[in-house]
Amino acid sequence: MFRITVNYNHPEDPEHFLNHYRTVHAPLTASMPGISSFEWGVCENLDGSQPEHFVVGVLTFPSKEVAIEGLSSPEGQKGQADLANFAFAGLTIDMHEVITA
Repeated sequence: MFRITVNYNHPEDPEHFLNHYRTVHAPLTASMPGISSFEWGVCENLDGSQPEHFVVGVLTFPSKEVAIEGLSSPEGQKGQADLANFAFAGLTIDMHEVITA
């Protein structure tokens, strides 16, 4: 299994970010060929303080090769291009092979 984690920084306009993410970006991401699962959520800390990131999205694929194919597909390219429409505060992306104990 291959996992991509996208950590979005806190936007100036959280409502705009969440509306766009829910209605445009998440459906684009979920439509990528080969994707096994897509989950996302608004970050929080147990003590109520502001977390490092605003939203985290997690994409899981059967393999790295399938992830590359999905990201290279028209749907994957549309999703990547869409980042310019809402992720103004920036983001970081981590990728890894999933290892289970």
